Amino acid sequence: MKNARGSLPMYLQIAELLVRDIAAGRLIDGEKLAPEREMAANLGIAVGTLRKTLAELQNRGLLERVQGSGNYIRAISDPKSVYAMFRLELVGGGGLPTAEVLDVCRLKKPEYLPTFGASSEGHRIRRLRRLSGKVVAVEEIWLDGSYVETVTAEELSESLYLYYRTRLGLWIARAEDQIGMSAVPEWAPEAFGQKPGSSVPHVVRMSQAQDGATAELSHTWYDHELARYVSRLR
Repeated sequence: MKNARGSLPMYLQIAELLVRDIAAGRLIDGEKLAPEREMAANLGIAVGTLRKTLAELQNRGLLERVQGSGNYIRAISDPKSVYAMFRLELVGGGGLPTAEVLDVCRLKKPEYLPTFGASSEGHRIRRLRRLSGKVVAVEEIWLDGSYVETVTAEELSESLYLYYRTRLGLWIARAEDQIGMSAVPEWAPEAFGQKPGSSVPHVVRMSQAQDGATAELSHTWYDHELARYVSRLR
């Protein structure tokens, strides 16, 4: 595995992958993980990287390391994943989310967008989304222009919500998703695998900041043959 520009450090990427498996019940409370060298080989990472991953899980209360015995999962109700609100998974389950920025620009909000935010302008972010290397979706995100003057592709994190928190002091506290079918946009790259104009599942999300203001609106078109939308209630 290689780190792409703007991606989380590899040990955090693997931690997030395991957190998603815990949240989905694919790793259950008390389950013993494979020996570290075997696990690192299966994940395609160095043992040192895996140990940083395990330390991160331990710090979050998701792992118990028993000397002489092994590493055991400790499932908790709120695993604090930076992808907690990313609802797409591979059809077979799970998948490590990554994002490739296609375009970032500041524009006047188009008339077709619902009215939101304090500014008449917004930052339009278009991205290609992958799960464990498979292209599953394209996204168009509009961040209200009042939060920051400029946004560049170089400074964006794999998780926009993590970028919002660490760079803008903006916390997404609530989101509403509406799911339907829609045409793939004309700007979608060939890598998406679905032709522009073809009908695919479509998610519209309105996201609210910690003060209750609507900060972001996003569109996600995804390939239903590769991914599914999952929301778990606890």
